[in-house]
Amino acid sequence: MQKLAEYIYRNRKWMLMVWILAIFLFGFFALKLPSVLSGNGFEYKGEYNETQKTLEKDFGQAKSSIILVFKKDKTVSDENFKKFIVGTFEKLTDFDGAEKIISPYEREGMIKDQYAYGILTFNKNAESLEKEIAELKDLLKNKQGLTVTMTGEPIIVQDLNAASQEDLAKAEMIGLPIALVVLILAFGSLVAASLPLVIGIISILITMGTVYFFSYDADLSIFILNIIPMIGLALSIDFALLFINRYKEELQSKSIQEAIEITITTAGRSIIFSGLCVFIGLSGLWFIQIDIFQNVALGGMTVVFISALCALTFLPALLAILGKNVNKLSVFRISSSQTSIWHKFAKFVMRRPVLMAAAALAILLIGLLPVKQMTLTIPGTDSLPPKYPSRLAIEAYKEHFIAQDKRDEKKVTIVVETTGNILEKYNLEKVTKVVNELEKDQLVHSVDSPFSATGAKDGEQLLQLFTYGDKAKLAPVTDYFIRENKMLLEVYLKTGEHSTKARQWVNTWSNKELGLKASFGGRIKFEQEIFTEIVKKAPFGLLLIIISTLVILMVAFRSVLIPVKAILMNVLSLGCTFGIVVWVFQEGHFGMTPVTIGLILPVFVFTLVFGLSMDYEVFLISRIQEFYLKTGDNTAATISGLTYTSKIITSAAAIMIVVTGAFAFTGVMPIKQLGVGIATAIFIDATIVRMVLVPALMKLLGDWNWWFFGYKEKNLFKTRKKPA
Repeated sequence: MQKLAEYIYRNRKWMLMVWILAIFLFGFFALKLPSVLSGNGFEYKGEYNETQKTLEKDFGQAKSSIILVFKKDKTVSDENFKKFIVGTFEKLTDFDGAEKIISPYEREGMIKDQYAYGILTFNKNAESLEKEIAELKDLLKNKQGLTVTMTGEPIIVQDLNAASQEDLAKAEMIGLPIALVVLILAFGSLVAASLPLVIGIISILITMGTVYFFSYDADLSIFILNIIPMIGLALSIDFALLFINRYKEELQSKSIQEAIEITITTAGRSIIFSGLCVFIGLSGLWFIQIDIFQNVALGGMTVVFISALCALTFLPALLAILGKNVNKLSVFRISSSQTSIWHKFAKFVMRRPVLMAAAALAILLIGLLPVKQMTLTIPGTDSLPPKYPSRLAIEAYKEHFIAQDKRDEKKVTIVVETTGNILEKYNLEKVTKVVNELEKDQLVHSVDSPFSATGAKDGEQLLQLFTYGDKAKLAPVTDYFIRENKMLLEVYLKTGEHSTKARQWVNTWSNKELGLKASFGGRIKFEQEIFTEIVKKAPFGLLLIIISTLVILMVAFRSVLIPVKAILMNVLSLGCTFGIVVWVFQEGHFGMTPVTIGLILPVFVFTLVFGLSMDYEVFLISRIQEFYLKTGDNTAATISGLTYTSKIITSAAAIMIVVTGAFAFTGVMPIKQLGVGIATAIFIDATIVRMVLVPALMKLLGDWNWWFFGYKEKNLFKTRKKPA
């Protein structure tokens, strides 16, 4: 670290020039990043995807479709409503982007009371219809008392993208000014206070520019637009805050060069270890083969690396040029009484270690209680803010045209495949057996199939109908359900949306021996695969995070107990966080409408915060270790460490809470929950854990905190007593 410090100081101007060049280069591509983002990221290459391809290729189902929902006021006549609908579809005759255009007057049941709907099908994925959607917006016009609204997956995907960008701008407008105020309170001068924000913005800009290039090899979710700023701004400001605080402290008695070198070797070391903890925490997401988790791992790990690199190279080079001007534009003088307050608090905690530890643990355990009620779901249409017309339109479409027991959240699609033509007698006998088993299942409401569509009771009757029946009448049944050696079955379950029983049912039937080949699809199968993948793979990521963090902290502090305590306290504080999130969102407190918890929340909050909160552990214990190596007195070292770091940890936590908590005021529900979750976790960690539980346990365990298999630090105070 000393050589790095010397190199940066010597080449400070060149270092700044390299970073300025990088800002312009990557900034250009950062502006292009939103154009390559699409979807909610819940893509998994499993049976659901294969079944979907079969439905598209063999059964002619569209890759995507847009629904046009028409609505009239009560004052508008049915005749004028019809003219409006017909006129709208006449305009669409010049629109050649769709594969099929289906008017409400082409099929029965597409007009009901004040509502009607039409369908446009496309041979493109929902994410690839930007041009077509723009053309449709120009063609579709409302009239007095008459509206037509586009909805369906392509529109909702686009609206989620727009909402995410709006949320990002809103969070920045809320978070950055408050973060600046906190920084001014921490440093007392505008120059010093503005530097962490500069570092944060640079880190995010360069990360977004870097991630743009990943889009050539990976599908990037729109949520990455929120994740990078959320992690990057909080972490890079944290790093800068620690670095600048130590630099200002050393500058009081050292030259500029000495202050830079000492800061890099002390605070820089802490940044490397804390950055490694966050990096490894995010790497645990790589085990889960679902796009959104891989995206967050990719974006998060990149922003961690760039934030740490920026704090260790750009920031010291800038400080070396600024020198003592870092204290310019002073707003107020930092009072030494602030240090005495933290000193008194530290002594208060250390005098009552048992009481303070017991009180902290009691609070964390009480907060943990609601976790057992947590209901996890995959974000859907309800992720969009209610103000979006596409959400209102899809809800109206479902309410007026789709029966409760025939909705997608209850449907499992099964494609059965036989050797030879499926309409041969022995093949129909196998299919009949499967259909009968399905209909007898207690969780099955109904099975739509060629049998239900024709009224045939068994394979023999169905064969008779297709052999001697009216071909014209049977054509719709054949077109929808049958393709040579394949048959489509649509099973509707007696379960609610996001049902655990439904997922268990489809998992059981997917692994059942049916006597013929069967592939499963539908919303329930999709959810089952996502949940199964997370349950199977998340423990491996968790194991990697815990073992790696344990090793890193052992190497950093030459201690066994300190890393073990850090991990246990982290897990406990995160459990408390999840309990609070359930209490707020799922149970509907603080004016919230009760909603289920997004599946991404526990995985993301754990991997993100487990690493982020280690910042405070590293900051605090590093300083305690410094004092312990000088004095050999564990109690005095803990008090001094708390005294010198409490203010900086509180400031860093306040900024993290502001930056991530600002997303609580956004509209996209999973991002709102994520913002609240991370901000809550940081608050608990920086107050109850870091300020109370850590020092109390440090006091109770005494010199045993520093036991490391008989290892003796060279610089350790020689007269200290060894643990027995």
